[in-house]
Amino acid sequence: MDDTVRRERSPGIRLLFVILVGLALSVPLLLVYALVYDRQDQANIAQASINAGWGGAQVLSGPLLVVPFRTTQSQNETVDGKAVSRVVEVEKLFYIAPQANKVATSIVPEERRKSIYRSVLYSATVKGAAQFALPADLERFGVTRERLEWDRAELRFGVSDARGLTTGGSVSANDKPLAVQPGKGPAASNGQGFFAFVAWDGQGELAVRYDLSLRGSRSLSLVPRGGSTTWTVTSAWPSPSFAGAFLPEHPQVSGKGFTAQWTVDKLALGQPPVGMEDFGAPADAPDSTYVQARSDPSAAVTAGGAQEVVSGQSAAVTIGLIEPVNLYSKVNRAVKYGFLFIGFTFLAYLLFDIVAGARVATAEYLLTGAGLVLFFVLLLAFAEVIGFTASYVLASGATIALLSAYSAAVLRSRRRAGFMAALLVGLYALLFVLLNLEAWSLLIGSVMLFVALAGVMYATRNVEWAAAGRERRTGV
Repeated sequence: MDDTVRRERSPGIRLLFVILVGLALSVPLLLVYALVYDRQDQANIAQASINAGWGGAQVLSGPLLVVPFRTTQSQNETVDGKAVSRVVEVEKLFYIAPQANKVATSIVPEERRKSIYRSVLYSATVKGAAQFALPADLERFGVTRERLEWDRAELRFGVSDARGLTTGGSVSANDKPLAVQPGKGPAASNGQGFFAFVAWDGQGELAVRYDLSLRGSRSLSLVPRGGSTTWTVTSAWPSPSFAGAFLPEHPQVSGKGFTAQWTVDKLALGQPPVGMEDFGAPADAPDSTYVQARSDPSAAVTAGGAQEVVSGQSAAVTIGLIEPVNLYSKVNRAVKYGFLFIGFTFLAYLLFDIVAGARVATAEYLLTGAGLVLFFVLLLAFAEVIGFTASYVLASGATIALLSAYSAAVLRSRRRAGFMAALLVGLYALLFVLLNLEAWSLLIGSVMLFVALAGVMYATRNVEWAAAGRERRTGV
């Protein structure tokens, strides 16, 4: 036997060929990885088009009592080359947060489809009661009662996407209904929402009740403000996601829906009860880029002749109406395990090759690897139509049947093909477990690799990797 044939039949050379084939298959695997992102982008575009006519993720804020007041300030000017200081009268806004605000929200979710894509929409009913009162030491905040123009006082309510206010809202102060007007929402809701002029002179307490119906999609947030904020939410959606600056107290989640309640005290917010500036949108609020641009302490806009100052960021609590199964994230994670699938399958072929004497050609490795890569394409394609679990069963069953039948021809033994089928069933079952037990995936995967390495070491303990022939010391 010449040296070329000896090198080609050397176990070490066979191992090198298998590694090169595996590396070559990384290219189509990466293309599948990119395909998942492309399909996810298309799904996001489709969901955005569904949400466009309904309403986006909503951020609720308020009520906030805003009262203009007159004050004087010094201005420096240059006249004929000389610095001149003069006192001018300006109008500013005084923001008064509620002493207590209790909000009850009922969320009715629904799913709408566009082609094979779907989006989670909701209709929410918001009912609240708030109490306002001026601090006893009001003068220490830089303003006196006499300077406040109570005849222009406003109650402001924020809704970050005003398109969701299709059925309007109602507001009453001390049991007197108020006429609501669009616009002038707090900065925490991107300045969108509605307001109402209120007749109050700052004496005693102002009891405000409000009721509004709101449409939105994906998430609903509330910006707590003032002394104490209590938010109670009920919904039939079985898979809520609680996020934001505060978490609910003892939420109850079941297959029939959820109930959650937040209680946020003024000390946790770190905001004064009254002041001369509003607070901008939360850092994680949807569509908050515009508001964050206004969150500079020096930023100021004119609102009805008064100077409106926005400074800092608000805190928010958020409920996300997530899908029970995010198929794109699961397919994405599954593709990341593709190299393990290829590696274990090729390893089994290699052991049959160098230990049991079954000749496996390079082209046969390539075709087997192509079948393994195609599984992820099938998984993605069917998951968009029939759901992740059903598509996983269908794609894995088809792949196992195909590769098991092909292995019977390649390995020239039904017994060996049965071993390959059992290996593939175990791999796909393990992958499904890893996808559903994300927190345990590292532990399970590392133990699996250790066991596999130990098995390979034992099976190849008598192989002479540099030898010309195949040492058939054991039967497989």
